Amino acid sequence: MAQPQKKKKIPLSWLRRLLLLTIPTFWCILSYTDNLGFIENKMLDFRFRSRGEIPAAIKLIYVDIDNDAIQAYKWPWNHSRFAQVLDALFEQGKIKAVGFDIVFSDYSKADFGLKEQNEGRLQFGKAVRKYQNVVLAANYVPGPGMMQTTREFPWIFDGFTDPNRNDTPELPAFPIMGPPTSSRPGWGIPGLIDTYQGEARSAPIFADTPIDSFYPLSLRLALIHWGLTTEALVRHPNYLEVKRPTGEIVTKIPLIRGQIVEGTWFSKWKSKMNPRCSVADLGENLQLLESPDPKKREIGKEFFAQFNDAIVLVGPVDPLLQDLAKTPFDDVPVPQVGFHGNLIKTFVTGIYLRRIPNWASYAITFVLTITVVLLSLTEGSRGLRYKVLASLILVFYIVICFVFFTAFHFVLPMSAPLLSTIGTSLAAIAWQLFEEQKAKGRIKGMFGTYVSPQLVESMIASGESPQLGGHEAEITPYFSDIQSFSTFSEKLQPAQLVELMNEYLTACTDIILAQGGALDKYIGDAVVAMFGGLVPLQDHAYRACVASQLVHLKLGELREKWRAEADKWPEIVGRMQSRIGLNSGLTTVGNMGSHARFNYTMMGDNVNLAARMESGAKAYGVYTMVSEATKLACEQHGGDHVVFRYLDRIVVKGRTIPVPIYEIVGLKEHVTAQTRECVEYFAKGIERYLAQDWDGAEAFFRQSAELEPNQPGKTPGVENNPSLTLLARCTYMRSHPPGSGWDGVYVMKEK
Repeated sequence: MAQPQKKKKIPLSWLRRLLLLTIPTFWCILSYTDNLGFIENKMLDFRFRSRGEIPAAIKLIYVDIDNDAIQAYKWPWNHSRFAQVLDALFEQGKIKAVGFDIVFSDYSKADFGLKEQNEGRLQFGKAVRKYQNVVLAANYVPGPGMMQTTREFPWIFDGFTDPNRNDTPELPAFPIMGPPTSSRPGWGIPGLIDTYQGEARSAPIFADTPIDSFYPLSLRLALIHWGLTTEALVRHPNYLEVKRPTGEIVTKIPLIRGQIVEGTWFSKWKSKMNPRCSVADLGENLQLLESPDPKKREIGKEFFAQFNDAIVLVGPVDPLLQDLAKTPFDDVPVPQVGFHGNLIKTFVTGIYLRRIPNWASYAITFVLTITVVLLSLTEGSRGLRYKVLASLILVFYIVICFVFFTAFHFVLPMSAPLLSTIGTSLAAIAWQLFEEQKAKGRIKGMFGTYVSPQLVESMIASGESPQLGGHEAEITPYFSDIQSFSTFSEKLQPAQLVELMNEYLTACTDIILAQGGALDKYIGDAVVAMFGGLVPLQDHAYRACVASQLVHLKLGELREKWRAEADKWPEIVGRMQSRIGLNSGLTTVGNMGSHARFNYTMMGDNVNLAARMESGAKAYGVYTMVSEATKLACEQHGGDHVVFRYLDRIVVKGRTIPVPIYEIVGLKEHVTAQTRECVEYFAKGIERYLAQDWDGAEAFFRQSAELEPNQPGKTPGVENNPSLTLLARCTYMRSHPPGSGWDGVYVMKEK
């Protein structure tokens, strides 16, 4: 029977990549649901401003209902005032068409009497009928001062596909318009002034209702400019054609969601490209035309000459009339009539904003995100180069977005691709940092028990594999060994010995590392370390000296502990002593060994001398012996914190140059008055010893011997001390005098 195959596990790295892909998916969903509209519009505004203002091949003039006009003619106006505006523009200005960005609603009431109001409406209606090319605003969203009648805009993508069931817009429906017909609901031409989602960026291109299909005020004026009617409009699912009776296509208007046209902004509101005047200016210049002064009449003629064959938009611009909105060029809200003007320019010039399909936008989002993230996460020697390349790709895409917009009015998506790329990159980098920290932890865990933490940190920080080679550095090598360790090996079982050594070596190593030293190696019971090798330390000698004394203090505590555990340890454990040797100087440090296996260690004459300090300490009965170089370097940084005493001037085995040697008596705060007195007598004995006054030296050494802190038979594990050693030396010298040329050097016979 065949064994069922096991399912292959997906590698964790692939799971992470798939999880990261949820970020661009999230931004694509936000883009699809139009939740990034605000950000995308802001980025589009940056592109408009970067492109700058552009001209439009149409003569368009704004006539403002501004503060001057409101002050000159009390607002709200009798409609006869608008009749006068039409007379002035058509008769004197010879305009082609005019559009009113004002809904002449029946709900809008004036302060004057009904008779006067109706007379004004009739006068305005006759003017509209007379000049014909007058487009009057219609809308679904009530404006300021109008009754808030609820009207549902018939968006076809929201299911309003049956015209007979759709609401009609608010129309200029008072009697002056005459009875509505199937082709026209009054004497004027109705034009929608609604915007999509209330922003001055896009607008509905049509609204189908039971009485007629309504089109934007801007498109109506553009049709008049071309000499066409709505019969020239041919609808398609994604665009609207304007076609002449001859079949010539005047323009092809791209549509969003089949019903929305996006306006191209040509300039900011206050621009030379937007010639404007006030309704009050019309009245003033009409008066100039009637003046007996020929100069004034000429001024009036020049004023109205600017309107010749122009499209005119009349709209409220005073802030009190509350018809304001921000534009891509204007951070401060400006009159919305400017939006209709830009739509007219959009239709006439054929400069439309072009956008790619949604699927292409999502593809750009994923491709850009994956490319940048993969490059930014590249490690190794090429990591920096690829990270720079990732940044350049992101910048290049932004530049392309701006170039395509300026050159072709093509709107590439920016919000979803950029936010997705940045968000995914940050998440990936954070993930990478998290993994690196875990890797560092694993490296420290694996190697920290074998080499010093400083070396591990140095390896991680470099990002490079360790290589063979070394360099010279001023350091203090540290050597320590347990006195009579072979005896311990005889007395203890292997398991006991391992437990004892682990406790002892842990204590020693913790102190060395705490003082900034680096562990080199363990050799049985011996501890080899360095101060200043891995991490440069100006006070390496001082740190090593302090560490040596802290080790002795800690060992004293351990002896007390072990003696308290008498049933566990033999008596010898309670007498354990450790000898430490230090030397300071220029030493070679680095990775040494073979290409297959090497160790970060130290090498050189100064290392050997440090080892001789440790082994030679036994001959003097001291537990920390240092060279003069270490003493002097320590005193540069530690002052008198470490107490030294001169021992001898020796030539160690294997060397020919004599070295002054010292004992570290202890740290200043731990050295008793008795010990200080001992050191003073000892120093005097050395003085007499060097003078070959053996009797005088012996007398001082006997006094210091009684004060020595380490006394054989009293101090655990102590068999000798410096005073006893020098007493024996005096006896020898008395029977073997060195001669008159003696310089105090003693030649060591053993290591």
